[in-house]
Amino acid sequence: MCWAGRIMLGTFSILLVLVHTAAACEFGPFPYRATGIVCRMTKPAALLLNRETAQVIQAAFRNAKFPNITGERSMRLLGRVAYGLSNIQVNDLSIEGSEVELKEDDAIYISIKNVTALFKGTLTYGYAGAWFLQLFHSVDFEIESSIDLQLNIDLMCQKEQVAPDASDCYLTFHKLTLHLQGDKEPGWLKQLFTDFISFTLKLVLKREVCKEINAVAQTLTNFILDVAADFVRDKDIIVDISLASDPVIKANYIESHHKGLVLYKNSSSMLSDSVFSPSLLTESRMLYFWLSEHSLSSLAAAAFLDGKLVLNLRGEKLQELFEMEDTEVQRKAVQMIFQGTSYNDSVAKVWSLSQPQISLQPEGTVVKCSVALEVSILPTGEEPLVTLYMEKEITVTIQATYAEKKLILQPVDSSVEIKVFKCTADPCGEDPSIQSFLQNIILVAGIPEVTSSIGSALTSLMNSKRLDLFDIINPEIITQKGYVIAQLDFGFPSHLLLNFFDKSL
Repeated sequence: MCWAGRIMLGTFSILLVLVHTAAACEFGPFPYRATGIVCRMTKPAALLLNRETAQVIQAAFRNAKFPNITGERSMRLLGRVAYGLSNIQVNDLSIEGSEVELKEDDAIYISIKNVTALFKGTLTYGYAGAWFLQLFHSVDFEIESSIDLQLNIDLMCQKEQVAPDASDCYLTFHKLTLHLQGDKEPGWLKQLFTDFISFTLKLVLKREVCKEINAVAQTLTNFILDVAADFVRDKDIIVDISLASDPVIKANYIESHHKGLVLYKNSSSMLSDSVFSPSLLTESRMLYFWLSEHSLSSLAAAAFLDGKLVLNLRGEKLQELFEMEDTEVQRKAVQMIFQGTSYNDSVAKVWSLSQPQISLQPEGTVVKCSVALEVSILPTGEEPLVTLYMEKEITVTIQATYAEKKLILQPVDSSVEIKVFKCTADPCGEDPSIQSFLQNIILVAGIPEVTSSIGSALTSLMNSKRLDLFDIINPEIITQKGYVIAQLDFGFPSHLLLNFFDKSL
């Protein structure tokens, strides 16, 4: 969720989403108390993501709209000399490298080294004087340039969302050489226009390139916020990822705090007793996500109210459930319940009768819930017949892992207490061996099947939000009393950023 895996799209993208300055937002005196989700990205992740900065800068140069540049100057003997540069385009752009630095309690500094670019266009010039008629000529030109960029990115909070400001942008020119139509023009003319144009051109390049970088930062931030909002939304279930407190910028990591409140059909519970503390997270992995017990419980409650905690089993799944052991009691139970009907013509429905109660402990996620099981046979041409109905109180401890792009939920301890037992075929309702058999298959096969189905459903949901496109390395999901931490390293999928620029800029 902020969330077990969202959040990663280039230096600008993640850095901009995770941090902001608090000038435009007001938080209470104890902001951590309202924190449901925390994201921490460490310096190694920032360095890895910085490799993609080149694509951001290249996009800024490619998409900058350079205006026509005009000027004039009076020259002794030549009279008034006027010029204009038009149709300016960028070709052959390359970047030597870039560096990123996190300034503690300040900003993000990105230094881009040796941006070489070839500008092409048309130069129109004319001069008039006492000895000359007024003449105007047009020639093609090329400008070779070598530039360093220094970006000091400030991030502001507006309406509890991130608003980046990359206008603090400096260009240092190491080279700016003008070539006129293959250097066919006289050397004095080339020198004349180089002197005239250089200063103005530097100002225009700085203004337009820096303006475009700021626009790219805004576009990427909006894109990431949209992706993040979509990731934590499933129809009527929405997670509020607005900021809950001021961010933290340290030399080794960036940390942001989010409300993590679950909204369901315009209703939401409040969080005022979060147990989060920065000391709960370390700096050994690239990325950390901290999730409160309140946020997880609220998600489970919303899923229950939305009718998502329902599972239907039939066919092979139903056969595996009821034929996990070959005993006389098993055969007797199957005959009484299914009355000779095939598994393909039967269905077992499992659903939650009450909102699951979730407790995060070092042993795992403890779930307590009242659950119903109903088995129906579907005789040909007749109405479905309910042959078995049970209500039971289940307590299960689940450990979660993420591997091979799948969320795996593994029950490690569970207990079942049957509260209601009804069977249409006597004497199964009174036969303790049948109840014992059913309780056993619920423990041994039923609970693992339900948790596996929930894990598969959550995996499909996360993959529909494009989580599977990212390279998640050695993820760990650690539960403690009142919270869960997902920590991981990652590899950046460069093609995502390229596709984004191709479609958006």
